[in-house]
Amino acid sequence: MKFTTIALGSAISVAYAAVPGDRSQFAERATYAVVGKPEGFATGTTGGGSAACAIPSNVAELKTWLTDSTARCIVLDKEYNFKGTEGTTTETGCRPASNTCPGNGGQDAINKASWCTNGNAGAGVTSISVTYDTAGVAGINVRSNKSIIGVGSKGVIRGKGLRIANGAKNVIIQNIHITELNPQYIWGGDAITVDGADLVWVDHCKVSLIGRQMFVAGTGASNRVTLSNNEFDGSTSWSATCDGHHYWAIYLTGSSDLITMKNNYIHHTSGRSPKVGGNSLVHAVNNYWYANSGHAFDNGAGGMVVAEGNVFQNVVTPLLENAGQFFGSPSTSANMVCSTYLGHNCQLNSFGSSGTLGGTDTAFLANFKGKSIASASTASSSVTSLAGVGKI
Repeated sequence: MKFTTIALGSAISVAYAAVPGDRSQFAERATYAVVGKPEGFATGTTGGGSAACAIPSNVAELKTWLTDSTARCIVLDKEYNFKGTEGTTTETGCRPASNTCPGNGGQDAINKASWCTNGNAGAGVTSISVTYDTAGVAGINVRSNKSIIGVGSKGVIRGKGLRIANGAKNVIIQNIHITELNPQYIWGGDAITVDGADLVWVDHCKVSLIGRQMFVAGTGASNRVTLSNNEFDGSTSWSATCDGHHYWAIYLTGSSDLITMKNNYIHHTSGRSPKVGGNSLVHAVNNYWYANSGHAFDNGAGGMVVAEGNVFQNVVTPLLENAGQFFGSPSTSANMVCSTYLGHNCQLNSFGSSGTLGGTDTAFLANFKGKSIASASTASSSVTSLAGVGKI
């Protein structure tokens, strides 16, 4: 049987197989594959490998495939809506001190981990009744050796996040939009969680309308992670800072985590973009921060960050504090130190209508030696046209 293949983009092709005895008839089949390979710490991640790609018929089958022990290539060519699949929960939550605009764009809170009652909600917290979609607060526990890829901009997971944890490894999430996890509530849900995992590559995804974290690396060691070409969209009608910007964005406080952030577009946030700590080693290179009304980096104790070749546009505070170690690529001459440890001179960051970054710590750079390090180029706003779904 002879096949003629017509390319329909880098991720998809359609092969037409001539039917013997009737050359006017053609059988059509679509083939899918992960596009490209990860750079940085997650180099070598293969996901489902050579497993045949398949499209789940509904949310139940998607969940089954993600949670089983079989190596899989899972293709999403439509929206998978988990809202309502686990019912709703009504319980006592709170109106935290941060919600100074109740009923007018503020964000109330679910009392997860006693957050409302252990002092984290601030002084003068008010108990209120909250009703939320139950599916959103707990992510699907993705097992090892999975590739999850979207078709064009059609692959959407609504109302539930993904969680790679408890020893899971070798997972690729590419070209998927995760959205609407109880965005009106703090603790309403996390889009992508990594906790005690290894070799995770999240690429060309979009995250929007999330109650809590868009990406979170939990307290367990997550050895090698790369976030590349993603759009973290903080535009929201329920803001912890009452300004239409999402505060809880990217949280990297795991134990000895290795995180590469490259070519990501992070916009309309107001804080924790990212929050770093817990002995995490972070290489933030060629990302674009835009319209951040608060802070981008918050480097807590134990956090080790190299930030190079990034653009900060309309970012009030690029670095809130540095209680750990931070190298912000301060000058061409100072950046030459990177060549010994990262294999290249670090690139200058770019600032437009923004505060300064700072950060001149260098002793920790030895931790990069011998690891897979992403390349760096001159800071550019072109990231905005390349990051997110449907741009691969």
